[in-house]
Amino acid sequence: MEMLKQKFKAQADKLGDEIKAILKEHGDTIIGQTTLSQLYQGMRGMTALVSETSLLDAQDGIRFRRHSIDELREKLPKAPGGSEPLPEALFYLMLVGEIPTQEEVENLTSILQRRSHVPTYVFETMGALPKETHPMTMFVVGIMALQAESNFAKRYAEGMNKKDYWAAAFEDTLDLIARIPHIAAYVYRRKYKQGKALQPDGLLDWAGNFAHMLGYDDEQFKELMRLYMVIHADHEGGNVSAHTTHLVGSALSDPYLSYAAGMNGLAGPLHGLANQEVIKWIFEMQEALDTKEPSADQIKQYVEKTLSEGKVVPGYGHAVLRKTDPRFTAQMDFGKKHMPDDPLVNTVWRIYETVPPILQSLGKVKNPWPNVDAHSGALLVHYGMVEYEYYTVLFAVSRSLGVLTSLCWDRALGMPLERPKSVTTAAVKRWLNKEVDNLGD
Repeated sequence: MEMLKQKFKAQADKLGDEIKAILKEHGDTIIGQTTLSQLYQGMRGMTALVSETSLLDAQDGIRFRRHSIDELREKLPKAPGGSEPLPEALFYLMLVGEIPTQEEVENLTSILQRRSHVPTYVFETMGALPKETHPMTMFVVGIMALQAESNFAKRYAEGMNKKDYWAAAFEDTLDLIARIPHIAAYVYRRKYKQGKALQPDGLLDWAGNFAHMLGYDDEQFKELMRLYMVIHADHEGGNVSAHTTHLVGSALSDPYLSYAAGMNGLAGPLHGLANQEVIKWIFEMQEALDTKEPSADQIKQYVEKTLSEGKVVPGYGHAVLRKTDPRFTAQMDFGKKHMPDDPLVNTVWRIYETVPPILQSLGKVKNPWPNVDAHSGALLVHYGMVEYEYYTVLFAVSRSLGVLTSLCWDRALGMPLERPKSVTTAAVKRWLNKEVDNLGD
């Protein structure tokens, strides 16, 4: 682990020097303009953050350290006999900017295995919640209970030097990523499997062991978990879960508190609950049409009915992307390889053929193409995971890789407390009426 830690520190020192040089020469350079509509409509498209781990391009989709999803599937090390990339390998790439070797990934897997013990009191805390509690609530409560183990919090209370913030955050990040699958698996087993927890398998990789603890030992499901964890790991810094983790971390809240805050954002219907909404909508369509395999015409009529009722088609559209999400395409590729005759998966593909032309015909939809959430639920249902309320917890496990890596970079680069300026509508009106020279007056 020490080698990985020092590699990260060397990269952080190098980038920190580059940033200082950039700011010295270009610190006053204007990078864009802010419109009133951006202030009032969710800061959409406003460049206001730096996130080193990934970048979202409207045409190319998400790139992790400049590598596309296809490149990750090709270049990142795999599990023995597997064909999907290992999430540990992506974590390594986001952390140090290099594609790791098979040996480096195996070493990281063993580090995570050694750090994966979760104290009994954490499970007891989650166990005190009613079983009717939403899985994401149980999960976040578990993370908050685990916060007592924070290295960063303990060292800060002892008077840690600022120069060591990154090292304490790094330790917490490895501990958290190692333990998160155990907490997530406990939630699933308690809520849906009569509370019968399964012991981890120390011979398996991070995602493979997670699948095992969930109760799925099918090798294809383990491969699906590896792919799922990779493609959901990060989505640059402005989405709710990533931005919230960064924002809370900027107050020097430890990684446990910061990650828990971010996952409360992920639990929102407009963020991480989207894949749950997709599969729910498909089930409702099947029931309404009284068929497991609706035809293209039936889907078209149902979609038009959905739109006429003022509702959206879940899983379609994206705030940034202007093409089919490469993460959707990767899952479609997985489906064609492992389950080409599955009725539900075929329905997802038929929806893909049907919905975009309908949305395009409306003339006001910027992106009529499917996003990552349009496909993931169908793959999970194929292997028997029908409890769609739990899907967001899977998302949370995956997203830990990106947001916690970014938090390490925040502390290594000395990112300050985030505190943007806000204004009132009365101030906006005064400025528009030229009563004041500056909007902030």
